[in-house]
Amino acid sequence: MKSSAKKRKPEIIIRDGKPTAVILDIEEYREMLEHLEDVQDIKMLAKMRARKLSFRKLGDFLESRRKSV
Repeated sequence: MKSSAKKRKPEIIIRDGKPTAVILDIEEYREMLEHLEDVQDIKMLAKMRARKLSFRKLGDFLESRRKSV
């Protein structure tokens, strides 16, 4: 659900003269989390594609699954 309210600028909390926290719109926060997850997924995919592809027989795969359960 998108809010019709205008997004507010992030507010920076200062303690002892140093920035310590940020308050931002919840939708902006959720968008940031989603973007971070996308970046992590892309990195994981790149690592997976860099590995050598190998195949197993279906029976061997099913046997290893049966032993792990």
